[in-house]
Amino acid sequence: MVREGIVLGHKVSERGIEVDRAKIEVIEQLPLPANLKALRSFLGHAGFYRRFIKNFSFIARPLTNLLAKDTPFVFDDVCLEAFHTLKKALVTAPIIQPPDWNAPFEIMCDANDYAIGAVLGQSKDRKHHTISYASKTLTGPHLNYSTTKKELLAVVFAIDKFRSYLVGAKVIIYTDHGALKYLLTKKDAKPRLIRWVLLLQEFDIEIRDKKGVENSVADHVSRMQFEETLSLLIDDYMRDDTLLKVTTSQPWYPDLVNYMVTGYVPKEANKRKLVHDSRFYLWDDPYLYKLCADGLLCRCIPACEVPQILDRCHSSSYGGHYGAYRTHAKIWQSGFYWPNMYDDAKEFVRRCPRCQRQGNINPRDAMPLTSNFQLDVFDVWGIDFTGPFRKCGDKEYIFIAVDYVSKWNFISLFVSMTRGPHLIDALGFPPE
Repeated sequence: MVREGIVLGHKVSERGIEVDRAKIEVIEQLPLPANLKALRSFLGHAGFYRRFIKNFSFIARPLTNLLAKDTPFVFDDVCLEAFHTLKKALVTAPIIQPPDWNAPFEIMCDANDYAIGAVLGQSKDRKHHTISYASKTLTGPHLNYSTTKKELLAVVFAIDKFRSYLVGAKVIIYTDHGALKYLLTKKDAKPRLIRWVLLLQEFDIEIRDKKGVENSVADHVSRMQFEETLSLLIDDYMRDDTLLKVTTSQPWYPDLVNYMVTGYVPKEANKRKLVHDSRFYLWDDPYLYKLCADGLLCRCIPACEVPQILDRCHSSSYGGHYGAYRTHAKIWQSGFYWPNMYDDAKEFVRRCPRCQRQGNINPRDAMPLTSNFQLDVFDVWGIDFTGPFRKCGDKEYIFIAVDYVSKWNFISLFVSMTRGPHLIDALGFPPE
């Protein structure tokens, strides 16, 4: 007796191996082409797998005849039969194949103004086989994304959709937007793009540029738009966004408090350690305080309050986004304590989006260098004079000359303001 179930994306039953309907529902819901543009898109998709479809040219001839010049677009019964025949071929073997876990996976994805599409497959003997189709109609703020964001959103959607296949495997992503290759190494980006890039770093990804004409399968899937009564937004958030969230309210010090109050020691606890640690703590119901080396008392914090304190001491407007050491010092100054304070502060700083976006200081942040003249002694002089002042004897002006290199200076008093050679004679400089 064969037990029915889903294996490797295929349904195993008494009738044999069938393709899982969840993997091909995008093609099954494919509407009839309404114009020549939609017809060309469908024929491009089907033509990509023409090597697997016997008598492809004969089956598709009624559809290709509509592409002739000056031919009216009349989708009659013959065209309808050809359309359904090709659509059925796209969702059956040998086009749809179970995955080979020893081979790299390939994702062809594309984005349109209103929808995104992706196809998961593998290449065997230089022939591409499909494993699953996926498509999603964009709603809400996703419609206002730029072209680059929509293309990257298609990659994020495909990774999340086919996650069970891709974890721990080599993934090759084909896209017609070559700029995506440089987003993975871009430092100065907006928080949303940084979150997506961090999500993709979990996988072994290689992005390859593929022309839109050659990426006909994903282009056709991305142009499908369905009326979804229960339309769900695309989950473009990281799975470890709540990494620091504590799911239990049990504090870390119940054994210590119980020993200090009642003298009770659990069987699995170390009594000697409890006796030693109790000398450095003070219980004042309902709070436990730690007696620090400087004589101050710090309130012991349960794990559920740690993320909020770290956020206030680091990410708030008065936090300053300092490093792990300064953040740890601010927590001490605020009068809080829990085990592994420094390690938690270091991990929180490492995951801070603003700190990651700002990055390290590079030469571009430094002040521009000024030119440094290479001079010898007495080559360049700085000369100035002031006056007239109240006469000291018959002198009423002051002349100052300073050498740029040695800083040697010369000061002279002279009688009246003279110019030209008379000034040189009055100062006593020898002629050239």
